[in-house]
Amino acid sequence: MNTDAPVMSSNRPYLVRALYQWISDNGLTPHLLVDATVAGVQVPASAVQDGRIVLNIAARAVSQFDVDNDSIHFLARFGGVSQSVHVPMPAVLAIYARENNQGMMFPPENAPQAPPPDAPAPEEPPRRSHLRIVK
Repeated sequence: MNTDAPVMSSNRPYLVRALYQWISDNGLTPHLLVDATVAGVQVPASAVQDGRIVLNIAARAVSQFDVDNDSIHFLARFGGVSQSVHVPMPAVLAIYARENNQGMMFPPENAPQAPPPDAPAPEEPPRRSHLRIVK
């Protein structure tokens, strides 16, 4: 028996596309729950709460919507201003219908975390002198 199992790509983008279609086909409003701390996430910082953001991705709410195997990107209006949104697949925590919360949550993936905006650099602990007083 061969113990070398083939390495498969993430199923997350396939499930996101399928659930988006299923929610939309049922006349409901698809929403994404996104971990905004993942590196590469481009969303308005003012809309982020506790490191997360919920995005309405209904066809009537966004334009140029595209889901590929690596990310989701589209244009959306925030405060009346059109902005580009980019969400790497590892940052997608859930996709669900707003009206009934049916959808799917995803387990966290090992994705690099972005440093918080304007976060101070971590301080190094004070170093002790390597010299000793000998009496």
